Amino acid sequence: MKSDIIIIGGGAAGLMAAYGAASVLVAGGSDASVLLLEKMPRPGRKIMITGKGRCNFTNVKDWNEFSAHIRSKSNFVKPAFYNLTPARLVEFFESSGMPAVVERGDRAFPASYHSTDVIDTLVRVCHGAGVKIQSEAEVVSCRCETAGQGKETNFSLSTADGSVFTCSKLIVATGGLSYPNTGSTGDGYRFAKEAGHSITPLFPSLTALVPKGYKVSEGDKHIDRATPLSELGEKLKGVQLKNAGVQLIIEGTVADSEFGDIDFTDGGIEGPIGFQVSRKAVKALINGSRVKLAIDLKSGVGLTELTARIKELWMMIDKDPRSRGVREKEKCRILLGKLMPWDLIPAFIACNPGIITLERKGRTDTKVWINLPTIAKCLKEWVFDIEGYVGYERAVVTAGGVDTDEVVAKTLESRLVPGLHFCGEVLDIDSDTGGYNLHTAFATGLLAGQSAAKNLLSSTREPRP
Repeated sequence: MKSDIIIIGGGAAGLMAAYGAASVLVAGGSDASVLLLEKMPRPGRKIMITGKGRCNFTNVKDWNEFSAHIRSKSNFVKPAFYNLTPARLVEFFESSGMPAVVERGDRAFPASYHSTDVIDTLVRVCHGAGVKIQSEAEVVSCRCETAGQGKETNFSLSTADGSVFTCSKLIVATGGLSYPNTGSTGDGYRFAKEAGHSITPLFPSLTALVPKGYKVSEGDKHIDRATPLSELGEKLKGVQLKNAGVQLIIEGTVADSEFGDIDFTDGGIEGPIGFQVSRKAVKALINGSRVKLAIDLKSGVGLTELTARIKELWMMIDKDPRSRGVREKEKCRILLGKLMPWDLIPAFIACNPGIITLERKGRTDTKVWINLPTIAKCLKEWVFDIEGYVGYERAVVTAGGVDTDEVVAKTLESRLVPGLHFCGEVLDIDSDTGGYNLHTAFATGLLAGQSAAKNLLSSTREPRP
């Protein structure tokens, strides 16, 4: 079965690549065919779970701010970004019948907050442009034969059911290794390697970091999310911290500093800020480095001022008539309740035992001391030794991929194999959560599709007499 352009993978990048290619061909008056092969029963499986099903499909910041959230080779993404800016992407969806809303942090969502609307819109515009989408078509092998002194390539794709597809322009949009149950199983890396491309080291990013003692683990760096929580993990699970400062410390040196929200989940430390520091943390853990996370629960106030405030609160509690006969440990809980969420107190005490000291004066006489300066210090620097991380089974994205030095940024065409294009997560590009990753997929997908179609049109256009 022959097509002119084939896209492998029906995720965000693949669907947009198919639309981009078909729309260029339609505008050029060509009847060339575009085929999208998707291994799952329907396309867009990973889009469906994006943003907990709400689908934060882009972030409407300008390039200077947006690029700061691209964690690998932002300049490579720049041509694709300007070809499809966030504002243009929002306009694309709205003009295609899907209203959008922009929330705090410049995050754009479908107005319905249903990720299925994003998928349905993409599938609809693809069909409208003449794209044929074939689901349950898992590509198992990809061969390329170059002819004409390296200027033309014929691609032959075999699927799991024994079908063979051929084309002259191929776009690999297979995604990475994250959330393999959505179909992302790393096939594109194999296709790229077989075509002669280099793959930079792969590792999970935007994933949960697991503190020491958080799970009943056996010391492995990769700690499956299904691993049972320890007593400490149960105490922390469900806690959400707002406006916290976080420092990532690798081998005793601060490697990253962020400010924002943190979630303690059944996986470990997550949330926007947990995810942002996870890339460097995971890479360091894989390399055998010691990793710590220091959380500042009172980032708006200095240690000296905080210590003085805590002493004032303690005096107020101590003098309160209701404190008469109340034990020191209970008064400590009352104090901590004025400084943090109540559900955080048990874990805070368990992780920082130095805030309460027992002094034995005799066999039956024990004095309890509440160390107020220690409480202040721990609030400013609550340190977690990071033991491991949740792997691809629940990581949002895959870091690493097809080496971008071997791909032309302005067209996303391979420098090694003419007619072969890459887009989305299969490339060595990854970004922060908050709409950045998904926009990068859409933008690189559109550019790859448009470029492949333009190349096809220029190669089939008859020369002038």
